[in-house]
Amino acid sequence: MVFVELFVVLAFIYLGARIGGIGIGLAGGAGVLVLSLFLGVDTGHIPVDVILIIMSVIAAIAAMQVAGGLEWLVDLSETFLRKNPKRITFYAPIVTYFMTLLAGTGHTAFSTLPVIAEVAKEQGIRPSRPLGISVVASQIAITASPISAAVVFFSGILEPLGVGYLTLLAICIPTTFMACMAGAFVSNFLGCELKDDPVYQARLQKGLVKLKGQTQRDILPTAKPATYIFITAIVGVIVYATIISDTVNLIPNPSLGRNEAIMVFMLSAATAIVTFTKIDASEIANAATFKSGMSACICVLGVAWLGDTFVSSHIDDIKALSADVLNQYPWMLAVTLFFASMLLYSQGATTMALMPAALAIGVAPITAIASFAAVSALFVLPTYPTLLAAVQMDDTGSTRIGNMVFNHPFLIPGLVTISTSVGLGFIIGGMIL
Repeated sequence: MVFVELFVVLAFIYLGARIGGIGIGLAGGAGVLVLSLFLGVDTGHIPVDVILIIMSVIAAIAAMQVAGGLEWLVDLSETFLRKNPKRITFYAPIVTYFMTLLAGTGHTAFSTLPVIAEVAKEQGIRPSRPLGISVVASQIAITASPISAAVVFFSGILEPLGVGYLTLLAICIPTTFMACMAGAFVSNFLGCELKDDPVYQARLQKGLVKLKGQTQRDILPTAKPATYIFITAIVGVIVYATIISDTVNLIPNPSLGRNEAIMVFMLSAATAIVTFTKIDASEIANAATFKSGMSACICVLGVAWLGDTFVSSHIDDIKALSADVLNQYPWMLAVTLFFASMLLYSQGATTMALMPAALAIGVAPITAIASFAAVSALFVLPTYPTLLAAVQMDDTGSTRIGNMVFNHPFLIPGLVTISTSVGLGFIIGGMIL
């Protein structure tokens, strides 16, 4: 029966991947239906707190977007990149990394990818180089964002083991950022020079390649206040988490827990943005970030519930099979998370589905933290939205998916970035823990 149930889990994950987008969450819920009603498996834990946090954060981001805040950040990013065009392969991932770190969602990269492609093209730099590592940076930064669902959930299950929220961030932020720079260094040597690319030359002769120059944006007067409010809320979350942490412990028995604090700080930020900028609150639900965030909630609900339903019903068997292997080869956890995230298409869903089981079988916290970056292997299959957007936005044709499916410009930078982050995680984690 274990193999039958595992087949059901994998089958519905595959079905969800084939449907695409929100389909992974829908199929996850259908998988729970089959496991519970037809195979008699008790349903697992629904990550309610994480879903509510995603909703709260997305509400604040969407309010900031309606007020023009995201447009202003993109404008600042373009100014930064155009001041340093020759180093765009290094500076572009810095932009997408910190925008994701700030917002807690990699979808912010959508707005910066056209700028990256344009600046690279103007400098005669192969756009696939900065675009490839930029997409990877926007994905791995999720595992370092103070308000991402993956980090919030992971820190929650680490706390009983003596690893706090701030300790997790202190390890993940420097390791993932340095890993992105390693990925950027490798990206500089990938592919031929743009002028030597036959695909680019063919497109150039057909008049398909155009230089657009710097985009002129009309920044709303409400953009800056909205952005400042949102950033203040993030700082407030971190400060509050510090105050109630075991190391500082200024409030021994806080009436407001950390998860609840993230929700109320974000909802309060959205309220302040609407109140002070006087934007139309009804437009928030129509914002692109709001729609993508609500889709993420469904994905987390379905996939995490499906994974927990299977894992929790066979935790003893999983312990018996995996404990010795992971204790002897701790890096195997990173490999497992890597391949799981390829299918689950969500850092949060992968973390929720596998990390509790890993810690339950006795994996050391340092191993789990070091391996955490491996939940970001969303770039392997060339079907993730930001990856496809990068391909579409590069009119030189250098950012293309090969006939072998896996031979695309995101794979090598992604592998280098994740493996470097895992290695640095063991080193820096060993120094901090």
